[in-house]
Amino acid sequence: MRNQMKIALLVVLAIVCIGLFLFYDLGNWDYTLPRRIKKVAAIVLTGGAIAFSTMIFQTITNNRILTPSILGLDSLYMLIQTGIIFLFGSANMVIMNKNINFIISVLLMILFSLVLYQIMFKGEGRNIFFLLLIGIVFGTLFSSLSSFMQMLIDPNEFQVVQDKMFASFNNINTDLLWLAFIIFLLTGVYVWRFTKFFDVLSLGREHAVNLGIDYDKVVKQMLIVVAILVSVSTALVGPIMFLGLLVVNLAREFLKTYKHSYLIAGSVFISIIALVGGQFVVEKVFTFSTTLSVIINFAGGIYFIYLLLKENKSW
Repeated sequence: MRNQMKIALLVVLAIVCIGLFLFYDLGNWDYTLPRRIKKVAAIVLTGGAIAFSTMIFQTITNNRILTPSILGLDSLYMLIQTGIIFLFGSANMVIMNKNINFIISVLLMILFSLVLYQIMFKGEGRNIFFLLLIGIVFGTLFSSLSSFMQMLIDPNEFQVVQDKMFASFNNINTDLLWLAFIIFLLTGVYVWRFTKFFDVLSLGREHAVNLGIDYDKVVKQMLIVVAILVSVSTALVGPIMFLGLLVVNLAREFLKTYKHSYLIAGSVFISIIALVGGQFVVEKVFTFSTTLSVIINFAGGIYFIYLLLKENKSW
């Protein structure tokens, strides 16, 4: 089956999943349909951003088992949310007002990424793998600080923090959707002119340089793009750790091509299918007894172990 046919199949499956989620057991159209449309919009934006950013990140690191969460942004998001509640309480305006919380979270995560990149790439001989190592260290530090504060706060306050630990597509603020859509659109337009470099970047630094690409400049710019996409998607719905790893590798296995024009489209549509279909199962089968992020992290964790074992055998 040619890749165009495979992409078309994924598009059809995504449309079917979206239609099923929107119109199954609809009931009161005037009340239910607008709420479901908001959920679907949040799912499509989040799934597309995570899949796209993970594909870019794996390309520039030339590693199939890494995701942008290794930079510590998910842990930083939880530290921000926990720190605000620890210092000011859950009734504070920053927590209560989703717009303010969203803007502050996004700005702090992007600022952290920019400072980290500036420091890491300033010295000679420092490469992206040194950056990943520092990201792991900071992620562990942020998680430890969050856990420390969670132990000290009031149990009622902890329930508010606990809600932030898992991605939620319920009660999405429409204003945030529009803001996230504008950010994603501008980022996508900026990245478009770099898409022709991705196939070459996947060959590694030496080959990319030999073929005339300013490797360091492109990688720095793409890391900033990854930070923006991950920060906005995490602040919009919460952290989903293994989603990117799962959908990007499934796209690679399904399409079996090196061309990123197909891989990016495939991973985005697989992400939409996984999220919309998963949310449908959570609502209709499990009746909200669990969250979508728990299911995705469980499946993604198993697939991550499979990839590790597979890579180990290839060595």
